[in-house]
Amino acid sequence: MPDTATAPAVIFFDLDDTLLDERAASSAGLRMLMERLGHPDFNAARTLWDVQTEISFGAYLNGRLDFAEQRRERVRALAVQAGHASVPDQACDDLYRQYLDAHRAAWRPFPDAAPALGELAAAGIGLGVITNGVEALQREKLERIGLARNFPVMVCPDTAGAGKPAPRIFEAACAQARVAPENCWHVGDQLHADALGAMGVGMHPVLVDREGRHTDRTDLTVIGGLDRLPALVRGAGRAQGAL
Repeated sequence: MPDTATAPAVIFFDLDDTLLDERAASSAGLRMLMERLGHPDFNAARTLWDVQTEISFGAYLNGRLDFAEQRRERVRALAVQAGHASVPDQACDDLYRQYLDAHRAAWRPFPDAAPALGELAAAGIGLGVITNGVEALQREKLERIGLARNFPVMVCPDTAGAGKPAPRIFEAACAQARVAPENCWHVGDQLHADALGAMGVGMHPVLVDREGRHTDRTDLTVIGGLDRLPALVRGAGRAQGAL
């Protein structure tokens, strides 16, 4: 852990692929779309879906696409890969609704999420969520996976007016929690949106690296799972004589 880490008053969490296994859920939705479109290759579909999601959802966050159109772009890209030259808007919308049904049915928390949150809450640490998803859907996810009661603060782009890594969304979360950024940690799985975005406003970033992709980052606190988080907080507190 970098020496500059101090014990947090509040820890903010990313949601997708940090608390909730979003990749597994999106894979379930993707397989449904493949079946509807006659797409034969999951690996190709998964790669395209990830790239197109980053492009299209990024365009939504930046105000270049509306919410419905970014969904349509993703479905159309997959349809073209499956050999469909043109898909009307209504068909895209119907397919995306079916994707979401399969996605919802597969929502599961990571096994280490609830125990870690329980330990942190018992230690008096405030908890919140900063996520780039749409607030209504993200709240539904937390309710479905049984974690909503842990988070009195949630901030999303549609309410904050910006998404991660923009400073505005992190600052909005701190304002809601009534705490300065330097007294907060942010825990997430994305290097740029989560770790570097949080660092940019003075929060201490913790990068959750379940697949071992960032083990070479000596400038960040990197953990393989949320089970490591309570010990990090205790260690920071001992260093300050605070916990």
